[in-house]
Amino acid sequence: MNRTELADFLRHGRARLAPSDVGLAPGPRRRTPGLRREEVAQLAGMSVDYYTRLEQRRGPRPSRQMLTALARALRLTDDERDHLFHLAGEEPPRRETPSAHVPPGLMLILDRLYDTPAQVVTDCAEVLAQNAMARALTLDVMSRPRRERNLARRYFLDPDARALFPEEDREEHARAAVANLRAVTAARPDDPEPAALVAELRAESEEFAHLWDAHEVALRHRATKRFQHPLVGLLDLDCEVMLSHEHHQYLIIHTARPGTVTYERLRLLRVVGLQDFATSGVEHGD
Repeated sequence: MNRTELADFLRHGRARLAPSDVGLAPGPRRRTPGLRREEVAQLAGMSVDYYTRLEQRRGPRPSRQMLTALARALRLTDDERDHLFHLAGEEPPRRETPSAHVPPGLMLILDRLYDTPAQVVTDCAEVLAQNAMARALTLDVMSRPRRERNLARRYFLDPDARALFPEEDREEHARAAVANLRAVTAARPDDPEPAALVAELRAESEEFAHLWDAHEVALRHRATKRFQHPLVGLLDLDCEVMLSHEHHQYLIIHTARPGTVTYERLRLLRVVGLQDFATSGVEHGD
């Protein structure tokens, strides 16, 4: 681990970003350009003290998951992400395999969608990034351990996750999740991740096992989804899906048609449902 070069790289990466580049409010006038340390820590989901120690060349070696979170927070390109890993004494993720690194272009779009829920997920349904409205709609998935960020695992094994959808819609959601995993598993026969997820869910969920045996196949696509939100009530949202083939990732955007009840409820959610996650910066080493 090259602590001196790592600290320098982090400082330069922080200095080149403005709050508006990462979806944050500008706040009071700044004496120096770039993001503050606490803002980078907030975006990466780590404590301010931990990040500060990294910049001061006295922090412990970051985990691979932490390096991925830092690369996402600083909007690094693939080359810059690899450099970050090298400085920390880690081998970068192989580029020909699915990656948890969200490309800067997708993050830029996500940052600009301040008034509509949007998130980036892998083709295996692991949430990689959420904007504030997505956290307000479906809870702050990124604050959970990595294992609990997978939407398919949560849907079949966590009753609270199913409660976000009206009861009469849950069967269709289950079928869609299984059909997507069917397609992904077949397309990546040498990748152990989707196969392991399928094996786990077949063993722990009778519903999943039954649907898996039906052998339905369908990738994620545009749809209308209904959410039963505890604060604002029922939301009928159009779900748009943008696919990044190179990275095996989806940008999922939920929108409401202007003039509808859902549109007004979504505006209300932006007011009453958003919480300041700056106070919840916890260090994740999972």
